[in-house]
Amino acid sequence: MNRPPAKSGSTGQMIESAIEKALDPLTTALKRATQPAAAKASPGKPGLMISPLAVPFPTIPPIGGVEIATARAGFYKHERDDLVVFRFPEGASCAGVFTRHKVGSAPVDWCKRQLDAEKGGEGIKALVVNAGCANAFTGKAGADAARRTASEVAKRFDCRQRDVMLASTGVIGVVLDETKITARLPDIKAGLKADAWAQAGLGIMTTDTFPKGSFAECEIEGVKVKIAGIAKGSGMIAPDMATMLAFIVTDADIAPPVLKALLNLHVRTTFNSVTVDGDTSTNDTALLFATGASGAPRIGRVGDRRLKDFSAALDQVMLDLAHQLVKDGEGATKFVRVTVDGAASPASARKLAKSIADSPLVKTAIAGEDANWGRIVMAVGKTEEAVDRDRLAINFGPHVAAVDGAPAPDYDEAKMSAYMKNAEIDITVNVASGRASATVWTCDLTKRYIEINGDYRS
Repeated sequence: MNRPPAKSGSTGQMIESAIEKALDPLTTALKRATQPAAAKASPGKPGLMISPLAVPFPTIPPIGGVEIATARAGFYKHERDDLVVFRFPEGASCAGVFTRHKVGSAPVDWCKRQLDAEKGGEGIKALVVNAGCANAFTGKAGADAARRTASEVAKRFDCRQRDVMLASTGVIGVVLDETKITARLPDIKAGLKADAWAQAGLGIMTTDTFPKGSFAECEIEGVKVKIAGIAKGSGMIAPDMATMLAFIVTDADIAPPVLKALLNLHVRTTFNSVTVDGDTSTNDTALLFATGASGAPRIGRVGDRRLKDFSAALDQVMLDLAHQLVKDGEGATKFVRVTVDGAASPASARKLAKSIADSPLVKTAIAGEDANWGRIVMAVGKTEEAVDRDRLAINFGPHVAAVDGAPAPDYDEAKMSAYMKNAEIDITVNVASGRASATVWTCDLTKRYIEINGDYRS
C-alpha cells in the first residue's frame, strides 16, 4: 500500500530537516578536507598558477653597499614592476658568465665587452635589468638602445658608461625602447633602498610563477660576510648558460679575476647542470658583485685559501637558485635528479645525464608517474657514449628497475608506481664503463608547458 507524500511541515520532515542542518557544517568540512587546495595565481604573468614545487622567498637582510629599486616601465601590458636597478658603492667589483648562444643579445654583448676590457669589472656602479623585452636579434638598433640606457644611468649615478651592467629578458626580436627605462630613473633613484630583494625578485620575472632568492653567510679571516642572490627562469632553460638571469651580491672584498674564477668553478655544477626543456636562450646572464663593505680583507689572488668557506657558501647560493629554476619549470609538477655513475669521463657522464634529463619521452613518462625505464635506456644509448649494455643498471630512488643489462629479477611494479607519485624523483643510472659521475636536475614535461608557450607573446 502506497503512502501519501508527507505534508509540508510534518513531524518527519521537520526531523529530517533538522538532522541535515546539524550535519551540514560537518559535511562541508569533510568536503574541504578531501578536496585538493586550489592553486594560487602567480604574481607574474596573468593566467599562470604558482608552481606546486614553489619555494618561499627567503629573508634576505641588507647587503652592505648595495641599494635596490624597482618600477613599472611598461614593457608588460598588465600592472607589475618590470624594471630593477642595483646601485653599488665606489670600488665594487663584478664578474659574469653568459650564454654561449650564437645569437647573443645586446645586453649580453654590452656586459661582455665592458668586463673583457682592461681593468674590466673594477668600479662597477650599477646594474639595470628589464623584463618583457629581451632586446635580442635586434641588430645595431638594439645595441644603440643598450648603449643609450647605460649612458643615461651613468649620468644619474655619476659614473662611466662602462660601470653600468645591463640585462634583459622577454620576447626576442623586439628592440628595447630605452625611453621607458630612462623615464623612470628619477623615481628609481629616489626609491633606492637596502632591503628590496623581494621586490627585485618579482621585478625580473617573465613566466616565472614565484620569485627566486637565496642567502648565505660565511667568514673570511674571522669577519662575517654575506652572500645574496636572485634569479629568474622558467622555460628556455638548458644553460650553457638559458632565459636565465642570476644576480648575486656579496659584501666581501674580492677582485674581479677572483670573482670570475669562482663563478667559472661553480657554474658547471649549478646553473649549467639544470634543464627544463633543452633550449638555451640568447640572454643568459649570471653576474657576481662584491661591494667590499663587510670589512673583510681584500682577496686578490685566485686560489687564496681564505676563500674556502666563501667558495662553499657561494656554491650553496648558486645551487639553491638553480634548483628553484627547475622547480618553476613551465608546467612542472616533479623535481627530478638524474645521476649517471660509472661513466668513462666526467664529460661523458654529463652528456649521458643531460640526454636523460632532456628527453621528452622520459619527462612525459615522469609526468604520467610511469617508471618507464625503457625510455632511459633509449636516452642513454642514443648518445654514442661508452656504455656497457650487459652491465647497465637503473634505479628509481631505492627501487631497482634494471640490473646487469636486463629487468631486475625482483622488480616490483606496485612499489615503483607508488614511488613515482612523489614530488621529487631520483633516477640513477650506472653505465659500467668507468668511474666518473655527474648529476643534472630537471622536471617533468606536462600539457601545461604547451599551453604556456603556445600563447607566450599574447
